[in-house]
Amino acid sequence: MTERIQGERVFITGGAGFIGSTLIGRLIERNKVVVYDNFSRDAIRGKPYANHPNLTVVQGDILNAELLARSMREQDSTYVIHAAAIAGIASVLKSPVTTMKVNMVGSCHVLEAAAALRDCKRVVCFSTSEVFGQMAFRSDETSPAVMGAVGEARWTYAVSKLSVEHLAYAFYKETGLPTVTVRPFNVYGPGQVGEGAIRAFVLRALQDRTLQIHGDGTQIRAWCYIDDMVEGILCAMTQEGAIGQSFNIGNQRTVMTIYGLANTIIRVLHSNSKIEFVEADSADIELRIPNVEKARAVLGFEAKVGLEEGILRTAEFFRGNT
Repeated sequence: MTERIQGERVFITGGAGFIGSTLIGRLIERNKVVVYDNFSRDAIRGKPYANHPNLTVVQGDILNAELLARSMREQDSTYVIHAAAIAGIASVLKSPVTTMKVNMVGSCHVLEAAAALRDCKRVVCFSTSEVFGQMAFRSDETSPAVMGAVGEARWTYAVSKLSVEHLAYAFYKETGLPTVTVRPFNVYGPGQVGEGAIRAFVLRALQDRTLQIHGDGTQIRAWCYIDDMVEGILCAMTQEGAIGQSFNIGNQRTVMTIYGLANTIIRVLHSNSKIEFVEADSADIELRIPNVEKARAVLGFEAKVGLEEGILRTAEFFRGNT
């Protein structure tokens, strides 16, 4: 898909994060890329293209509407990838107010700035699989979104990201802004920063430390390797039929319980780690498996990396970078 994106000016909010910084690697040789990020997390520092001449870095927050709009305009951006957000259950629990402000108000700022651009060809916004609530079995893009109970901080994140989907679609309908929304399903891989079960398990397994499972370990996930996620984003950037749509991006063939995942990581990495169960400190997702038929039909997207291969690639990265 990268051959279809050449000579463009790609503006990535949250570009220093895990997914955004990996996406840059697929774009940087043939395009100008701008990272707009407050650097609360920094996954780009160790990338081989961190100092690439085609890369411009702007340190800023999406709540700063003036700086955001000026930065986007000055770069004469033609593509906008909106990956900036408060994410991760620990961050959400720490400040649900900040979560709502950044994910809702900040996203509105991004869309307003993009709508004012001279030649915006596509805006790709990030939602989340958590909009489907605690039980999501082969959920498709038209499956009901589940709000969750008020007072449970985890659903603050889901509601704030669902608002991004509604905002993106509203801008498309009202202003003609060519928006697309992607819903990532449990993305992992080399370079991951922040929270994430596979990252945490792999880091501990490499040191033969105990793997901690929150809850009873029967929670079921479908795990998506970062390269597949990036391919899904590139498809969303280039396929004409994607405009005005939302897409599940995940791998429905890599389904496993959290307990099964911990055991698989120990086995694949030949680790001597043990497993212990600890009390969950918040609501959890019991079942999360995507239906990706729409992404396959409209985007031509198909996840390719199997779970064990992805675990090995992830471990290889962290062995050399910890």
